[in-house]
Amino acid sequence: MKAKILDINGKEKSQIDLPGCFSHQIREDLIQKVLEAKKSKQPYSPSPVAGKQHAAKGKVVHRRHVWRSGYGRGMARVPRKIMTRKGSQFNWVATEVPFARGGMRAHPPKIISMVGIKKINKKELESALCSALSATTNPKIVGKKYSTLEGKKIENFPIVLESKFVDLKTKNLLESMKKVLGKELFEIAVKKKSVRNGKGKARGRKYKSTAGMLFVIGEKEKLKSGSFEVVTAKEMGVTDLAKGGIGRLTAYTEDAIKYLGKKLK
Repeated sequence: MKAKILDINGKEKSQIDLPGCFSHQIREDLIQKVLEAKKSKQPYSPSPVAGKQHAAKGKVVHRRHVWRSGYGRGMARVPRKIMTRKGSQFNWVATEVPFARGGMRAHPPKIISMVGIKKINKKELESALCSALSATTNPKIVGKKYSTLEGKKIENFPIVLESKFVDLKTKNLLESMKKVLGKELFEIAVKKKSVRNGKGKARGRKYKSTAGMLFVIGEKEKLKSGSFEVVTAKEMGVTDLAKGGIGRLTAYTEDAIKYLGKKLK
């Protein structure tokens, strides 16, 4: 499979043979499996000693002639703490159990269920990565992902750029990208930040932003841009390529393609 290498003016400079990973069978099931395994979640749970920070004396025994016995009092066998006592007479209240005041929660969230318990095989991970790469080169799949591109013809796919793009200043980079992508694709490519509707504004998530285009650069290349998401070919993963579903708008530099050809087959 061959691809055009586009210069900073959006014109074809030369051609490059794409590695086999770009023509891999697209396995959406494997991609979803990896996304689920890599999903990050903020662990949360009550304190391990919540509801137990008191001098509760364990369950009340119901035997005669035993100190602190509940025999003959008509009391349940639940942990209790002694508020006051006079000889063998106790004023005690239930503790620890969920139905008691100040007790622990019945079935609280457990941190162990939220931290890295899902794993994935190496071969499946590599296959999912190749599938995600292949999806970014397929104009039909990319068109399905973005509603504004539905039913429209997308050209210059896959998007492979010459290495000069990395050295451009922000203003020139955006101008060149507009020439390469065209007006419709450029609107999707640039990140947009907006104020959220509803009560979320008051709950620490006032702004929301679009993912924008993924710009994959070579291992030794450097690029900083707030308009696009930039990642090196070495650090790129399925979560980058398939954010929000397969077929994310992605551009590769010539060096990134060469690196992927060595890394993946």
